[in-house]
Amino acid sequence: MKKSFILLLSIGSLTAKAQNDSTANPFTVSAYVETYYSYDFAKPANGNRPGFAYSHNRHNEFNVNLGLVKAAYQKNNVRANLALAAGTYMNANLAAEPGVLKNMYEANAGVKISKKNNLWIDAGVFASHIGFESAIGKDCWTLTRSILADNTPYYESGAKISYTSANEKWFISGLVLNGWQRIQRVPANSTVAVGHQLTFKPTSKITINSSSFIGNDKPDSVKQMRYFHNFYGIFQLSDFFAITAGFDIGAEQKAKGSSSYNKWYSPVVIVKLSPDAKNSLAARVEYYSDANGVIISTGTPNGFKTWGYSLNYDRSIGNNLLWRIEARGFTGKDKTFIKDGQPSANNFFLTTAFAIAF
Repeated sequence: MKKSFILLLSIGSLTAKAQNDSTANPFTVSAYVETYYSYDFAKPANGNRPGFAYSHNRHNEFNVNLGLVKAAYQKNNVRANLALAAGTYMNANLAAEPGVLKNMYEANAGVKISKKNNLWIDAGVFASHIGFESAIGKDCWTLTRSILADNTPYYESGAKISYTSANEKWFISGLVLNGWQRIQRVPANSTVAVGHQLTFKPTSKITINSSSFIGNDKPDSVKQMRYFHNFYGIFQLSDFFAITAGFDIGAEQKAKGSSSYNKWYSPVVIVKLSPDAKNSLAARVEYYSDANGVIISTGTPNGFKTWGYSLNYDRSIGNNLLWRIEARGFTGKDKTFIKDGQPSANNFFLTTAFAIAF
């Protein structure tokens, strides 16, 4: 997700979509910039919000969460995407990637392998097949990402085969991956990871999704298999009211060859109210339990067992400018946060952001 030729200007977001000829030209160029300001009442001395937050994670400064430029090509039975990006989201999420890969948001190519069916094989770097939230803030109901979204892959690399039914109600995909949010595989790791995605849309207002990951994200010498499943449903019950419910659960071997597993799980519910086309409110309640620190390590007796809650207001300005403001808090079973230099069980912060698309 990152050395980019992205123009980071303004306190706003720029999502430019230039399509020269929608019928004849197979190329599409788009751009996106989301800027934000976040104030954490814990006042972290180093300016970084808690370590499990990978988006909008800088305190008390105006910054760019994500800016990207994307070129896409699709014609007949061939398609390709290339997107380069920068921002605090990229710095946090691709810190482990080497060199220019730190700015690689997306780079993939695919070929349609059936004349009669919508069946494709694609390879490269993709947005993750896990979860209902993405790095593109304007596409999410809340300004900041849920704990489960920030701590599952935002991106992945590998190859996949995918099928979309003729009536577009079913999407099925099988994936072979380099690891858990990896472009380049972990050194001394020869394990291939696999995953699936199954999406059912019985109507345009209902989406039900199941996604999985199975693999080892450590060197072969300390191999620990990880098994993970993500499930969610999105229900647009009316123009005014919509709800998303998700649940993640995972297990990882306690040691190489062990039959015992460390487990973690996270439920989340987001309710969205839209009184008109320009205004919306979203409320979120979530819980994340990782007693053994597989994903979020704390070193405390009960591990990371934390409730989260947030309230979000969105205002659309014009056709492609979105202004957002969100209040969000966490309450942990242990004192896993730092406030004024002292351990605390609570954390609260305010964030505002702008996003423009054109």
